[in-house]
Amino acid sequence: MTELPNTIKHVASPLARQTLQDIDLTRPVAGRHPVRILPWLQVVKIGGRSIMDRGHEAILPIVDEIRKLLPEHRLLILTGAGIRARHVYGVGLDLGLPVGSLAPLAASEAGQNGHILASLLAPEGVSYLEHPTIAGQLAIHLTNARAAVGSAFPPYHHHEFPNSRLPTHRADTGAFLLADALGAAGLTIVEDVDGVYDIDPNGPDGKKAELIRETSGAELAKSNGTLPFDPALLEVMATARNLERVQIVNGLVPGRLTAALRGEHVGTIIHTGAKPA
Repeated sequence: MTELPNTIKHVASPLARQTLQDIDLTRPVAGRHPVRILPWLQVVKIGGRSIMDRGHEAILPIVDEIRKLLPEHRLLILTGAGIRARHVYGVGLDLGLPVGSLAPLAASEAGQNGHILASLLAPEGVSYLEHPTIAGQLAIHLTNARAAVGSAFPPYHHHEFPNSRLPTHRADTGAFLLADALGAAGLTIVEDVDGVYDIDPNGPDGKKAELIRETSGAELAKSNGTLPFDPALLEVMATARNLERVQIVNGLVPGRLTAALRGEHVGTIIHTGAKPA
């Protein structure tokens, strides 16, 4: 049999036949600061248990505040899960479901909260977007409307890291990953406390709790205190490329979100591992 000549066309590249896991090989490219895709975007994460579960008394004032903010900012509003997700976790654990099955179940409640918020903001042209739409078409939606709503849960779902019985990557972590990937101008996490405290303000010694107005993710990772957000958030903060800081604010206090988006220090500011471009 006559051997056929090799006519495959090769593209000259230092990465040819090499692994992208080779740090020395990828350093010249990976060391550059990434392009910010949506540098004018403000990402706001609304807590599920802390805000959405409280009903109209907490939700409607936030909606009114967001409505007034629309002329000033273009927003991606992400919602977390609340008490219903905890119920799902309880039933799922009782049934022996793996963490990869619990993650999408909890994420579905975050999406339901998002649909509620988007419906209340519908008169302003705001709609709910699924993750694939946010990934590929967010810019065009925000060209036609001043805001869009989505789920804050990262879309790991069945691919959730199996290092815990419960999903470690939840709404706060998902909101940060998305904001950092988009190169957003900022991320504001809206909870029901004024920020991060040195001890649990709702614990037995809550009256002694002091607000930490400014800190870093690295410092918080060394502490043993309770946090008003997912612990995994501190891990992803350490590898941030765009977001240099996050602010935690109390959404039950009128005007706090407005002030935070205008650059005021009204909660706890947490500095990440990202370096200025």
